Amino acid sequence: MSAPVIIIGAGGHAKVVVDALRRSGRDILGLVDNDPEKVGATVLGVPVIGGDDAIEKHTPADVNLAIGLGLVRQRQALFSAFKESGYAFAKVIHPAAVVADNARIGEGAQIMAGAIIQPDAIIGDNVIINTRASVDHDCVIGDHVHIAPGATLAGGVWIGEGSMIGVGATLLENVRIGDNCIIAGGATVIGDVPANITVAGVPAKPMTSKEQDA
Repeated sequence: MSAPVIIIGAGGHAKVVVDALRRSGRDILGLVDNDPEKVGATVLGVPVIGGDDAIEKHTPADVNLAIGLGLVRQRQALFSAFKESGYAFAKVIHPAAVVADNARIGEGAQIMAGAIIQPDAIIGDNVIINTRASVDHDCVIGDHVHIAPGATLAGGVWIGEGSMIGVGATLLENVRIGDNCIIAGGATVIGDVPANITVAGVPAKPMTSKEQDA
């Protein structure tokens, strides 16, 4: 029997995680949030039981964790910190998602309603494949990546660790996205993107520092 889940964060993405866990039959022990104004409130009827330190009241053998935050850097830091303390993260797969039998799904990955993961795709640890996002055959998604709602990845796309693919972005077949990139919402990526930059537009091009600060 699977351990009950504590969700870290009590904002908007946490609602989606609560719904997916419930629909997949997982027991939710509660949520935690370091905002004291949220402690004692509920998210879709699930109580916020304290700050992050409330997790330490439960041993790693007694609970699994799920991250209810969508920001890549926050997710990466939380995942690393709690893994070092021995905790395991639940896979969150909404029953309305379509996941190929031989797709590989990493620890703590979250596959939301309407998402499609095609054969031989590899999804890393702590990845979000958000609502209606599509990941085609033979894609490789690095750890801590967030594929936002409605994004489309053609076959053979490779995405480096810690990157963010924006709402409705389209990545053509076999493109490679480096670590820690941002692909802006609605962008169409037709060629490789080096690490640590932001691209936007159709076709996608690097944004200048002035554009990013605007």
